[in-house]
Amino acid sequence: MNAEKRRTVSVPHRVIAASRREFLTRAGGGFGALALAWLLGREAQAAPGNPVAAAPGHFRPRARSVIWLFMDGGPSHIDLLDPKPKLQQLAGQKLPPSFERPLTPMGVSDNPLLPSRRKFKQYGESGLWFSDWIPHIAQHADKLCVIRSCQADGLNHVGAVCQMNSGSILHGRPSLGAWVVYGLGSENHNLPAFVVLLDREQQPPGGARNWGTGFLPATYQGTRFRDGAEPVLHLNPPPQVGPRRQRAKLDLLRQWNRLHAQQREQTDQLEARIASYELAFRMQMRAPEAVDLSRETQATHRLYGLEDKATRAMGRACLLARRLVERGVRFVQVYCGSGSRWDSHTRIETNHAALCRGSDRPVAALLADLEQRGLLDETLVIWGGEFGRTPMSEKGDGRDHNPYGFSVWMAGGGVRGGQYVGSTDELGLYAVEHPVHVHDLHATILHLLGLDHRKLTFLHNGRDERATVDGGEVVTQVFQS
Repeated sequence: MNAEKRRTVSVPHRVIAASRREFLTRAGGGFGALALAWLLGREAQAAPGNPVAAAPGHFRPRARSVIWLFMDGGPSHIDLLDPKPKLQQLAGQKLPPSFERPLTPMGVSDNPLLPSRRKFKQYGESGLWFSDWIPHIAQHADKLCVIRSCQADGLNHVGAVCQMNSGSILHGRPSLGAWVVYGLGSENHNLPAFVVLLDREQQPPGGARNWGTGFLPATYQGTRFRDGAEPVLHLNPPPQVGPRRQRAKLDLLRQWNRLHAQQREQTDQLEARIASYELAFRMQMRAPEAVDLSRETQATHRLYGLEDKATRAMGRACLLARRLVERGVRFVQVYCGSGSRWDSHTRIETNHAALCRGSDRPVAALLADLEQRGLLDETLVIWGGEFGRTPMSEKGDGRDHNPYGFSVWMAGGGVRGGQYVGSTDELGLYAVEHPVHVHDLHATILHLLGLDHRKLTFLHNGRDERATVDGGEVVTQVFQS
């Protein structure tokens, strides 16, 4: 199937039982190749049938690539982006009955309302409100579209992070990044099309499944990059294996894999393995250059805060994200506070102050750098977590999870900045105007990339599956005219 048809025609996904002998053969054939990962060459990448060949979308795109800044753990919208004077007036009181709904968790409404200790100001010509925790991001107010009425279904971190990535609170569905690569392919045959960056070693709830492919072919999964000269583990061959010897070994391995695949119908994992060999060989030369931040000027290092211990981790991740989209990587996801560090059931002042101190300057630097290089217009930047926080207190000085109304902002990539979409109630508990569900958010992101979420389908178990499951409406207010 050619690259263009892949995006618009459902692809059957069949499961063929394998014998014990076949399983051991497949597994054994892969162990020796893990350290070599992704080989062949430019000719193979451009060959017909390449599953990640670049392909046009359903209509003209507004954005070419995505940088998703994922605030892992759930940042408090009412302390950052959505000030609530009413909350200050009712501080210490219980949630008024008029604000309670059937969805309100049992017992939560008994906790007293916790006022925000932050000072808010209006910024830019648009006059958008930002708290004193994020003064650097606030300087870009006129670039940002703040969606104040986001909604999700997950109450816990595992389910909510999973839904924000895959559209479902249950693991097993493809991540949005995988859908994007499935729909549009890759613009750089030397680097993965979907890269994941963490600001610390601890992974988000659910781990690598958050950038997995679910029932889509494994070729489209995200690749985690680590710090240092070797961003992908086991990428480089042993020093005694030279390029000619490696080429000969992998050419032979490719022949064996192709012969093996011809005799079997279920070749998803095998095809993904073959594709991984092709890419890894090229990555051995290109990936070290892409992640080598020493090539950047000292002014750029200072812009991202690499000289400051507090901002260094997020600064490195944001700068690397810029370098990757600059080189044609389609989808980059940066986890800030990886391991649910934004979770603040207690001591929210200490928790959020530290995380904002570490991320505000790097995120603002990313926006400025993209704009300076002429990349912001074609790069969609997204900021947000899996949910927000409640106006009611928890443990006296913290806030609980709130998936009923929270904020996410977008910038660049065809987004009209300096505006709000939707709103929450006077306390910031529920979305009341123009609710934007996770499925709507995903549909909008895909639309900005030139993909119709209703047409981007994959046939799985007799059903045409799509990224937005059974829902999703494009939020057209986000777009530039």
